Amino acid sequence: MINVLFVCLGNICRSPMAEALFRNLVQKEGLDSQIRVDSAGTSGWHVGSPPHKGTMDILKKYQVNAEGLSGRQLMKEDAENFDYIIGMDASNIQNIQKLFGQPKHPQILRLLDLTSQPKDVPDPYYTGDFQETYDLLQEGCQRLLEKIKKEKL
Repeated sequence: MINVLFVCLGNICRSPMAEALFRNLVQKEGLDSQIRVDSAGTSGWHVGSPPHKGTMDILKKYQVNAEGLSGRQLMKEDAENFDYIIGMDASNIQNIQKLFGQPKHPQILRLLDLTSQPKDVPDPYYTGDFQETYDLLQEGCQRLLEKIKKEKL
């Protein structure tokens, strides 16, 4: 089983949206028995909370299943339990590396570094632009799935 973890700050906007999008892609390709997807936040502010209304609205708009999404905090054990740990921005990457104590851990990636526009995924909690976040995550998730298929399947 290949384990993929998406990480943002609060685990209510970007990372649960990425989790749902990636899970959807994995299911469409018939790989759900080979790839497990989860998400977490570097902070504990929203542990146990559902995704932000804006996240749920955009996923519903595109008919992406958001069932079972719930906020949780990133844990040190996640370094050993996940093959790919995907941060949404440079700050998330720094926080992940600080928690894990392994600054050059090879499985930690910034999602949009896999795309033609390497940059941070803007946080729609602050920008209010859930469509932009969705579009960027859609491309990033597609590139990540291609990478995993090439490397592991």
